[in-house]
Amino acid sequence: MKLALLLLSVLYVTNEREGSVMSIDTPTRKVIARNVVGTRTRGIAVAPDGKRLYVAVSHFKGKPWIGPDEVVAIDAATLKVLRHYKAGTDPEGIALTPDGARFAVSNEDAGTASIVETKSGRTAAALVVGTEPEGVAASADGRWIYVTGETSNTVSVIDAKAAKVVANVFVDARPRGVIFTRDSARAYVTSEVAGSVNVIDARQRRVIAHIKLGGPHHPVGLVLSPDEKRLYVATGRGNAVAVIDTATNRVERFIAVGQRPWGIAIAPDGRTLYAANGLSNDVSVIDVAAARVVATIKVGDGPWGLALGH
Repeated sequence: MKLALLLLSVLYVTNEREGSVMSIDTPTRKVIARNVVGTRTRGIAVAPDGKRLYVAVSHFKGKPWIGPDEVVAIDAATLKVLRHYKAGTDPEGIALTPDGARFAVSNEDAGTASIVETKSGRTAAALVVGTEPEGVAASADGRWIYVTGETSNTVSVIDAKAAKVVANVFVDARPRGVIFTRDSARAYVTSEVAGSVNVIDARQRRVIAHIKLGGPHHPVGLVLSPDEKRLYVATGRGNAVAVIDTATNRVERFIAVGQRPWGIAIAPDGRTLYAANGLSNDVSVIDVAAARVVATIKVGDGPWGLALGH
């Protein structure tokens, strides 16, 4: 019980430009630990038991080839690297299956998604998906994995058990993040260039709504409230978090945060949101009821991904 309570109070941050992972105690908003684990740390996922983190580590484009393309398993308490897993070229997004037995990682340059067994380290499949794959999500029922393709404007639907692509769904321009509802019946996909959020009927595999954000907003990361009545979307260059009513698919408001928010996370009680701001190098702490930033936590260089222990 003590371990579970401890992990619930920890926020994990990947800092892309410095290649680090940080842990933050959320009650005190203090950094607990920091460890440089490679280069271009981006996608992050927490194991079901909360004891390990899985982080996508990539190379630097446009520079001499620095660092391997891999996924690292990290001890959640100490942030020490426990294991290295092979990935395709330029891994970015990552998601664990609900049982934690496998993870799927998008390999942006390779145009593939790798499905890897966490225990054996074996790559179960390397699947061709949309062009420049990025966002990855696994459904709670364990049946599906969605991978967004930035350039092909698609979401590849992967049968998780069979480890094969069974369909592609076309969405608005430059899809980035993706998330399923708990019943696995619906998915939300952000489209950065289009400035919209696509609502997908996961059973019929089709887009049923397009939520336009308007203005300067270019949606990227997203998270649902615990009751799933609200969808919170980081708007990148819009420097805000959009609040969307999932019953009406309407934008209720925008909450100003730091510069270029990307990763986003929400506390289990739904009262606090966190936004990783990649240009201001900080994390905004948002009081959901008040709809405003109540604290700013300085982190590393280029915060990208966020995850809460559970």
